[in-house]
Amino acid sequence: MKDKNQHIVIIGGGFGGLYAAKAMGSLPVKVTLIDKRNFHLFQPLLYQVATGGLSPADIASPLRSILSKQKNTRVLKAEVIDLDPVAKKVILRDGEVSYDALVVATGVSHHYFGNEQWAEQAPGLKTVEDALEMRRRLFLAFEAAEREDDPERRAAWMRFVIVGGGPTGVELAGALGELAHETLKNEFRQINPAEVEILLLEGADRLLPPYSPALSAQAQASLEKLGVTVRTGALVTDITAGSVTFRRGEQVAQLPTRTVLWAAGMKASLLGQVLAQRTGAELDRAGRVLVTPGLTVANHPDIFVIGDLAYSLDEAGRPLPGIAPVAMQQGRYVAEVIQRQLEGERVPDFSYFDKGTMAVIGRHAAVAQAGRLQVSGYLAWLMWVFIHIWYLVGFDNKLVVMFQWAWNYFTKNRGARLITGSDPFPLVGRVPVSPPGEGESEPQLVAVRSTAGIG
Repeated sequence: MKDKNQHIVIIGGGFGGLYAAKAMGSLPVKVTLIDKRNFHLFQPLLYQVATGGLSPADIASPLRSILSKQKNTRVLKAEVIDLDPVAKKVILRDGEVSYDALVVATGVSHHYFGNEQWAEQAPGLKTVEDALEMRRRLFLAFEAAEREDDPERRAAWMRFVIVGGGPTGVELAGALGELAHETLKNEFRQINPAEVEILLLEGADRLLPPYSPALSAQAQASLEKLGVTVRTGALVTDITAGSVTFRRGEQVAQLPTRTVLWAAGMKASLLGQVLAQRTGAELDRAGRVLVTPGLTVANHPDIFVIGDLAYSLDEAGRPLPGIAPVAMQQGRYVAEVIQRQLEGERVPDFSYFDKGTMAVIGRHAAVAQAGRLQVSGYLAWLMWVFIHIWYLVGFDNKLVVMFQWAWNYFTKNRGARLITGSDPFPLVGRVPVSPPGEGESEPQLVAVRSTAGIG
């Protein structure tokens, strides 16, 4: 690819796609970034939105704003539905775009392992909408428990089940424990939020399987201090509107609950299947595209696949994890490949530099691992805070999040606790209710919402 009037099309404005586009800003090529959304989302902090610690705008930045200074880069808000590798065209729902080189970085979505009917009862956490739906369900559960007189039904509202003990599940459980025991303290009159039951289910024999056993044990101990009950070796067999059923060995348990959160698995975006059909690319069981050491599709050196959609191996033959640092480095690598091809030079295979992984547990603890280095507790938490602020794309976002976290830390408050969306409890009547406290007053009329069939 020695022609310097090349058109590079990037599908996906996540970490891989965005970092590829930014790295191509100084190259003598035309770049088009296509995404269904007009913003880049910092997904590692979605759980903070789900638990009311941050607002969506704190962890998202408009793509056009991020790339506004790159005169060679165009942003299109569009949905890609197909590819034509022979004609070198990207097929949009409402048009098409030609390319000389294509970068596919469309990521992954939730994987319910053949039980897609669970999606309605157990939302995952990959988009802003997912986080807002989780937030709605979490805070509505406390509100419903405050209104419920039946002890069994109230217990179901105050039992939260998180499926999956990876980083997302651990971070959700820790934030929820902190929310119940600290943030909501003294805010209700009929219930004590600290009496909630938070259950974290993990199918493996320990939390955070990619981490060392010592850090897994440390993470579990930190969660238990926040009131989280951890059940490893637990396989979920059914989720309904009022319960979750799981098996541990020969024992089967069914627990009444109104709130189940999914953090157990991911599957590749549908563009993985499109690539398989159009190019003959191989897919793994999760639908990820098996790529060459140069991150291209076999026999298609002009099509790169990066980020969570790519099944790529490290130098030891192990699959690279689906985390942001991998996608960032792959995005920069693709830009380097294109630059060197323009200069007629050969590019070495992609090599991932592992800077480590980390997961946070509440306000004071985290676990971090980088090679042989293992850190836990408060020091790991401080590392996690500064690293996440550093990698936020927008400068304004960095300032807002830094201020918000500092405020939350000292006040133990989560200010973004808005309940939005539809209310699931139908209005059925009105009854007189007197306000709390001594003294007589005129009866107040308040809405009564049906709890028939709950629990």
